[in-house]
Amino acid sequence: MTIRVIIADDHAVVRKGMRLIAGDQPGITMCGEAGDYGELMHLLRKEPCDVLLLDIGMPGKNGIDILKLVRESFPKMAVLILSMYPEDQYALRALKAGAAGYLTKDSAPDRLVEAIQAVAKGRRYITPNVAEMLATHLADDHDLRPHERLSDREFQTMRLIASGQQLSQIAETLSLSPKTVSVYRARLLEKMGLKNNSEITHYAIKNGLVE
Repeated sequence: MTIRVIIADDHAVVRKGMRLIAGDQPGITMCGEAGDYGELMHLLRKEPCDVLLLDIGMPGKNGIDILKLVRESFPKMAVLILSMYPEDQYALRALKAGAAGYLTKDSAPDRLVEAIQAVAKGRRYITPNVAEMLATHLADDHDLRPHERLSDREFQTMRLIASGQQLSQIAETLSLSPKTVSVYRARLLEKMGLKNNSEITHYAIKNGLVE
């Protein structure tokens, strides 16, 4: 069986690296690549694909949102998340949103190939570290850090505030109304025990949640 793979990442160098790693493997065929959400959806509609390698930091739309939309439109396709962010920041959110696996971009090349082969067979591919986090999350949430209790929208809002965006800019980025964004901001402040945007920014930087 030939595994058909599409790469979605906004960095051409990263796409080239993944092509070189996976494309040389027997049984894996690289079917195309996309640099943003629009290109990706256009490509998926015309090109059959078994495994999508998706960067969680795609421009134009949040990676978790893209993941959910892709899973809705192409439920039989496995989505393997590749991210520059450490596992403890996004892995659980990605898996809950429908990802078949999560790898950081600094993973060894052979792990990428293993992951593609695993998810193509309908299996989940997670590292021992993610498996431990998943077990802890399912067992009890008392040990979760404050930001891990946020919903996806609240988490996105927190990161955008910490990146210096105003509520109107965040609303445009997330395609929401400013009023809705204000609600998410109020909720995340309450859940995290913070008082203002400065404390949000300090927390996000301290925990490595913004670039």
